[in-house]
Amino acid sequence: MTKFNTKLAGLILVSGAVSGCGMTRGLLTTVGPDYQQATLPVAEQWQTPALVAHQGEPENLQQWWQRFNDPVLDTLLKAAEQQSSSVAKAKARISEARANVTSATAAALPNLDSTLGANRTAFSFGGPVFIRDQYQLNLQSSWEIDLFGGLARQQEMYESQLESRHAAWHDARVAVAAEVANAYLAYRYDEILIKLADKDAVSRRESARLIDMAGQYGLRAPADVALSQASAADGNNILLQRQLLRDRAVKGLVAMTGLAEAEVQGLLTASVEVQAKLPQPPPFIIDSIPARVLLQRPDVHSAERDMAEASAKIGVELAQRFPRLSLTGNIAESMQSLHPSPLMYAQTWSLGPSISLPLFDAGKRAANVETARAQYEAAAVNLRSVVRNAAKEVEEALLRLNSAAARLPEVQKAAQGYAQNLRASEELYRAGLGNLVDVELNRRTAITAETAVAELEQESVAAWIALYRAIGGGWENIPADIPDPALASADR
Repeated sequence: MTKFNTKLAGLILVSGAVSGCGMTRGLLTTVGPDYQQATLPVAEQWQTPALVAHQGEPENLQQWWQRFNDPVLDTLLKAAEQQSSSVAKAKARISEARANVTSATAAALPNLDSTLGANRTAFSFGGPVFIRDQYQLNLQSSWEIDLFGGLARQQEMYESQLESRHAAWHDARVAVAAEVANAYLAYRYDEILIKLADKDAVSRRESARLIDMAGQYGLRAPADVALSQASAADGNNILLQRQLLRDRAVKGLVAMTGLAEAEVQGLLTASVEVQAKLPQPPPFIIDSIPARVLLQRPDVHSAERDMAEASAKIGVELAQRFPRLSLTGNIAESMQSLHPSPLMYAQTWSLGPSISLPLFDAGKRAANVETARAQYEAAAVNLRSVVRNAAKEVEEALLRLNSAAARLPEVQKAAQGYAQNLRASEELYRAGLGNLVDVELNRRTAITAETAVAELEQESVAAWIALYRAIGGGWENIPADIPDPALASADR
């Protein structure tokens, strides 16, 4: 078997030599455009002054949710990410893209295959039966030499695809986190409204009870009695409506997290410290230059990588219109005997190039190139659209923050004034110098003012969540060949 070992070593040596020639460019040239990162179509500065956003300390946004110091919110966020179908689909697409990169890398390298066979054959020519034994070992190697960069462009295309899928997975995670946070915020806001509505309903019922007693002794007119009872019923109705909204918020959290309703209820009511209180978002700083902010949005990065993928695909399709050169090699070793003769040894080997020339395809390859160019233009249009929408979301979030910060002191001042007015009217009524109609109107006005304060505080928290979502959350642009700690954690 010395000869066989020599030729096997030679074939492996050739495969190893050509594998070392794997290049990121074609051997002769690389067809297709070299991708240049697109310039984002955004203004040089934010149009909305980011005054509120700049009041915070620069912190790592990856830990933003933990800095709420709300364990209930943390639990709900983790459960929702594990159950989210959008996150699961995005993660599966990452695995698919990784497989494509591996296939593209393998296509540019030599491959080595082997077959081993043994068979026994019986035959005769009208006389005695002859038995033939045959044993065969084949080794085949082939390598397509990337003359015009088609394989290099294919690898470039799939690497861009992997980066796009990676960013899309992060975008799905940030979207789920923002959705759950808003649902949790709505639940706590409903608790505050229930607390205010219950306070109002208790006051109205007590007023109705006292007026009814006075009416029985003729100290109050029947109209006052009817008005107080109607006011009490209206207060109870408002309370029931608020309770309905809270219960619907629970159903939404159950659907998002996949937890049992009893478990969600237990989480929401376990701690008295966070009940009927809005989560307090920690402020953070955003860069004043829109382009730097938007490049940290995973959906923008994904769209930009889609554009790079489309650019590389033009080169892939162009390379199909040029000759293709392949180097193939084969070693076959066999031993056979025809009984009763002894085994005989035979060997064959071959090594040589082959070239294929595209001659006529009725315009199919040219059409594929034009299709790839059209897909590139579509990807460029999509990137511009994603960037414009991203800039709009940041601007809107900043507007909401600035508006809430400017309006909140005024609303709080109004609520204090209405509360003082209600106390004064109640004192006048108890002294017999006022009327019940004024008291009820003032009470409703005071409750409305307190509700407006709670609503504006809720709007401020929602605006912070929207800004966090608008700048891409805690995502960082990690190259696709570097393992992502968050993805590795999800795998575990």
